[in-house]
Amino acid sequence: MTEFSHLDDQDRPSMVDISEKVVTHRTAEAESIVQLDDTVFSQLDSGEIQSKKGPVFQTAIMAGVMAAKKTSDLIPLCHPLPLNNCQITVDPRENQQVRICCSVSTDHKTGVEMEALTGASVAALTLYDMCKALSRDIAILKTRLISKTGGKKDYRAG
Repeated sequence: MTEFSHLDDQDRPSMVDISEKVVTHRTAEAESIVQLDDTVFSQLDSGEIQSKKGPVFQTAIMAGVMAAKKTSDLIPLCHPLPLNNCQITVDPRENQQVRICCSVSTDHKTGVEMEALTGASVAALTLYDMCKALSRDIAILKTRLISKTGGKKDYRAG
């Protein structure tokens, strides 16, 4: 049976000891899908929504990058990681959905999955925040890891 990695031998929360691990190149990609309603989606013009607060997608991208860099401040047992790169894309899709994708990389002893998930999540929350004046009928449908490389084994969502 697989055990939780963040519990010590007495089942207390504990940061994973990575001191014996080797530094490898690690990447992760995560996505959040946001469902907009007619009112918000109708504001889409040339791939962007402009609001009184500013360009919605561009602001969401900046918020997502900032969040990825601060993941260890938000998630208690995450290791602080120096990021080599963080890229976020915001793409309107069919069915009034927006796909937010966050790709992150580092050269370190532990992976960047949480940084990618945090970046995508906060970008989605920022999209919601900037559009809620138009409608609160916006849903963040899902956030998930798409892929990761480096470490014990690679992963790609099926």
